[in-house]
Amino acid sequence: MMEVQRIGEVTRRTAETDIHVKWVLDGAGTARVDTGIGFLDHMLTLMAKHGLFDIEVSCKGDLYVDGHHSVEDIGICMGLAFARAIGDKAGIKRFGTFYVPMDEALVMVSLDISGRPYLHYDVALDVPSIGHMDAQLFEEFFRALAFNAGITLHINCLYGRNAHHIIEAAFKALGRALDAAAGKDPRIKGVPSTKGVL
Repeated sequence: MMEVQRIGEVTRRTAETDIHVKWVLDGAGTARVDTGIGFLDHMLTLMAKHGLFDIEVSCKGDLYVDGHHSVEDIGICMGLAFARAIGDKAGIKRFGTFYVPMDEALVMVSLDISGRPYLHYDVALDVPSIGHMDAQLFEEFFRALAFNAGITLHINCLYGRNAHHIIEAAFKALGRALDAAAGKDPRIKGVPSTKGVL
C-alpha cells in the first residue's frame, strides 16, 4: 500500500500581504522562497534543507511600511500548511528536540505536535536587525507558526554572542526538531496520545 504524500498548501490574501505556501513534509530539503526579506529567505531555505522538507514560500507584502505584516503572515501561512500536511497525526512520533551549535552559539528547540499551541522564546538579541530584518520579528514568526500549526514550541539560546549565528542555529534546530516529531514510527497505532486525540 502506497504511503499518502503529506502536503499542505495555503494561499492567503489580505490588504497587507499576498502569500502562497506549499509544504511537503517528506521531501528532500529543497526550497523556493521569495518573501522580499533576504535574511528570512535564507533562514527558511536552511530550515527546509536541514528538516528535509520541500517548501515553496512567496510573499508580496507592504514592506514600504515595515516587515511586520509579511513576517507574521508568513508564519501564519506556514503554520496552517504544516497543520494540513501533518493531517490526522496518526503514527507520528509527536515530540522533537534538537540542539544546534553555530560557532560560539548553542540553541535548543524542543516541540510537541500537541494541538495545544504555545511558544516559549528565550532568545536575547542585542542588535536591532539582522540584514534588513527587524530582530523583534523572529519571535513574531515563531509564535505565528506555532499557534497556526498547533504545536508547543520552546526555543532557548543557551549561549552565544553573534545574532546571525543564534538565529541561524534556531532555524536549523527547528527544521530538525519538526522532522523528528513529524516522522512516522510503524509501532505507533493511531495517534500517540492516551487521550486518543491530538
